[in-house]
Amino acid sequence: MTQSSLANPRRAPHRADHVGSLLRPAAVQQARSANLPAAELRAIEDQGIRELVDLQKSTGLKVFTDGEARRAFWHYDFMGLLTGLDMKTSTRSLDFKTEHKTPPIEAHLTGPLDFPADHPMLEHFTFLNGLLTPADGIAKISIPGPSACHFRMEPENIDYAPYRDEALMVHDIAKTYKKAVQAFYDAGCRYLQLDDIFFAYLNDPKQREMRRAKGQDPDKLIETYAWMLEEAIKDRPADMVIGMHMCRGNFRSSHVAEGGYDLAADAIFNRTSVDVYFMEYDTDRAGGLEPLKLLPKGHKRVMAGFITTKTGELESADWLKSKFDEASKYVDLDQLGIAPQCGFASTEHGNAITEDDEKRKLELVVQTAQAIWGEN
Repeated sequence: MTQSSLANPRRAPHRADHVGSLLRPAAVQQARSANLPAAELRAIEDQGIRELVDLQKSTGLKVFTDGEARRAFWHYDFMGLLTGLDMKTSTRSLDFKTEHKTPPIEAHLTGPLDFPADHPMLEHFTFLNGLLTPADGIAKISIPGPSACHFRMEPENIDYAPYRDEALMVHDIAKTYKKAVQAFYDAGCRYLQLDDIFFAYLNDPKQREMRRAKGQDPDKLIETYAWMLEEAIKDRPADMVIGMHMCRGNFRSSHVAEGGYDLAADAIFNRTSVDVYFMEYDTDRAGGLEPLKLLPKGHKRVMAGFITTKTGELESADWLKSKFDEASKYVDLDQLGIAPQCGFASTEHGNAITEDDEKRKLELVVQTAQAIWGEN
């Protein structure tokens, strides 16, 4: 499947989409906790991904992911497989507003950063892509954006001394991601999503204060993250669509940050060549829709995340239509689409919903796209 025959090479391929992660099939969950030999685990994951593809087909979606079924975290697995970056056991967990604690691991810079030619997620993509025909739709892979390698790096974990020069570290993160973008393209990927959630975090007053306590200027970080992202994607081939997801944390239906997109909207919309923006908008925590007015006219599209993945309660069709009516006051309806506000399982633990809830939510995404735009 070449996936290069999009009507507009840089336009979102479909109105109905999803962020990427899905609840892990029970057999995959059991296998990943059983310390099985690698080949046996891989076979069970392969079958689980086939089931997840069938699930996506059954809902009417035309954009497919592997559900991140081979990952423990949405970002740590990818990061820990980069050259020069290792995930190590820590005494600290991430600050989610839940009694559950994330596994205590942290990123360490141990040497020069690079994207290895044998990064396993290249093969993860090609396996997914091989399950689809052109008639099915398009395969997409979600990876953490370059900001993750900086935001999740505690200063004391920079073990590789040259990267204590922050400018060099930022430069090498961007260079590493630029190589990754090309590698995924060469593997057949024409729709790559970068989860750059920390643009949203940096609108939260508490998160901004935490950055200041580390000696970092949150406004400068927004500029730096936009530069890294654009540096990574600006030279991509003309038929490669780049998506970008932003949220405020997702672990077992909990969150970390609060606040709108106001401080980051200009940077993400106008200083990057991202084509598709997945924006969390399921609660008041995400702020108002006014920042959408900064989206430039043209091919760029916002996939509005009015449908939540954090609870099983199903949003009504009338309420969703009213939200798009409101959004269209700030941005042309033609530059909008719909996706859930986040993944269903940003970690292997999954959100506090059922597989039936998940399916109904994905069906609602497709039904809403058909009702509003006459297409999915």
